[in-house]
Amino acid sequence: MTSEDLPPRFWSFPNQLTLYRIASIPVLIVLLMFSGKVCAFLAAIVFSAASLTDLLDGLFARRRGLESTLGKFLDPLADKLLISAALIMLIPHGRVTAWMAFVIIGREIAVTGLRAILSEKGVVMGASELGKYKIVFQIAAIIPLLIHYTYFNIDFHTVGKVLLWIALILTVWSGARYMVKFRGVMNE
Repeated sequence: MTSEDLPPRFWSFPNQLTLYRIASIPVLIVLLMFSGKVCAFLAAIVFSAASLTDLLDGLFARRRGLESTLGKFLDPLADKLLISAALIMLIPHGRVTAWMAFVIIGREIAVTGLRAILSEKGVVMGASELGKYKIVFQIAAIIPLLIHYTYFNIDFHTVGKVLLWIALILTVWSGARYMVKFRGVMNE
């Protein structure tokens, strides 16, 4: 299959933004293989730019009528991959504890599984408002954890840790709500 064989919606601007987000993950991983202020700052820039595409792809897709099945699949996948890669790569640097990363990533895998089961029953379980806050706090936590160092008298590591705790609480809370919804649908 060549790029000419793909439908035009595959190459829509929102999907290109999502694909950029996925393509930025190896760059982020390579930067996080090294320590130091320069790599930390560059990793924060790459992650921030990739995270910004999450906001933009949905905005363009809705406003211009470019929503697609592929986009609905790729967008949350790109989010999960980006967040997971950042959390995992921050563990060896001592910026994220392994158990926190496991809880956040485990919730994402569990909710994805629940959605797949429900989709077989013809039920679509979209992102909740709480789930949207969760991703915002995850991104808001990871950026200062990537920066890590103190700039302008701001201890970015501490800011990131506080935000990560909030993100963890929202992650568990929204995951529990999905479980309750799932149970209710399965008992119908």
